[in-house]
Amino acid sequence: MNSHAQKTPGRLLSRSGAIAIIIGIVIGAGIFKTPSMIAGITSDLGWMMAVWLAGSLISLAGALCYAELATMYPHAGGDYHFLNKAYGKNIAFLYGWAKATVINTGSIALLAFVFGDYMTKVLPLGQYSSVIWAVSIIVALTLVNLVGIHLSVSLQTLLTFFEVTGLLVIIAAGFGWLGFPLPPVVHEPAFSSTPPLGLLGLALVFVLLTFGGWNESAYISAEVKGGNKDVVFVIVFSIILITIIYLLVNWALISGLGMEKLANSKTAPADLLALAFGPLGEKLLGLFVAIAALTSINATMIVGARTNYAIGEDWEGLRFMGQWETARGSPHLALLVQSAICLALVGFGALQADGFDAMVEFTAPVFWLFLFLVGVAVFILRFKHGDVKRDFSIPLYPITPLLFCASCAYLSYSSFAYAHSKGAVYISLYVMLVGIAALIFLRVKNKR
Repeated sequence: MNSHAQKTPGRLLSRSGAIAIIIGIVIGAGIFKTPSMIAGITSDLGWMMAVWLAGSLISLAGALCYAELATMYPHAGGDYHFLNKAYGKNIAFLYGWAKATVINTGSIALLAFVFGDYMTKVLPLGQYSSVIWAVSIIVALTLVNLVGIHLSVSLQTLLTFFEVTGLLVIIAAGFGWLGFPLPPVVHEPAFSSTPPLGLLGLALVFVLLTFGGWNESAYISAEVKGGNKDVVFVIVFSIILITIIYLLVNWALISGLGMEKLANSKTAPADLLALAFGPLGEKLLGLFVAIAALTSINATMIVGARTNYAIGEDWEGLRFMGQWETARGSPHLALLVQSAICLALVGFGALQADGFDAMVEFTAPVFWLFLFLVGVAVFILRFKHGDVKRDFSIPLYPITPLLFCASCAYLSYSSFAYAHSKGAVYISLYVMLVGIAALIFLRVKNKR
């Protein structure tokens, strides 16, 4: 029993640490970019805020589904573990493959480039400054996580504090709470015009991308100190807090800039801070975006390595990744594998003309497809284990999971159609084909 205990995660995470991880993953560089895009798509104050509120409700519906699954089946493997319970090892492996090779590692690589771009403005390191910064931050944060969960969560809490502080500065500037006079803004009446349904759907896609990452909360479900009760609190509270912050940021940008200027701006928060602080405002925004990227990288590393750990536990040929350092609260070899893939993707991205867009395009269809399967898993596992007592049951079942499943199906279709128009979806298919080949190889090896 002692030997087994040394290889499995313990409950070392406090509520605040778990909330900091989730907020750090969700609130990334997206909130600094998407408000102006959504304002341009909707062209109406009422519809813009309605789309953001709809996105938060869909995210909350998904979070409630994950809360039931995470309390029923707490495991460091998160939704990999849920898919294994519902569909078996093959589907779970393909999801783990996608997470390990594209979704999580691709997100870390892209965020590392964002961090590198903004740090280059502060301290340029020559011709390949962004790449050097990207590689350096991946290596540095991997070392932090190897030291242990206590250090990585302490860093995460500090970074999240600075990140949220930056957003609060934007909110305060937009509402004129900082004492700096802003030019008067004339607002059109809300819901004065209705955008086409297709445009509202596109706006919702960007909103949900900005909310993306809350599902990673499942990976820490087995490590929260208070057990199932605290897991539910952490998941739901994090989504509610993020929703409040997002709505306030959007309203502040509208108040400070107006809909027309917001829609036509590529750097709306920078424009707002420039009005409040002058040239210093743009430098402040650069610092906020760099911290946001850094926060998301660290949080994604924490949860991403746990997918590799879960795969290592289940598959004989990958057993080396299933080792857990109990004293440190981290899967050290899984972290090293993740770091190696991230560094390879940074090298790949450095050779591409527009690697950021390409990687977003080919990760989105795969991500939403598997998230849809997790939503369906709620119904499958209720059917399989309907007599098991639940510490938490999804409110308004089955409406809540049906809403979540329908949203994931729509987003999977929309992102597939968008990626197909640019050809990037074929990269997704190639990656998954390699995953199928790896699955067959492991199956054959295990039989032998």
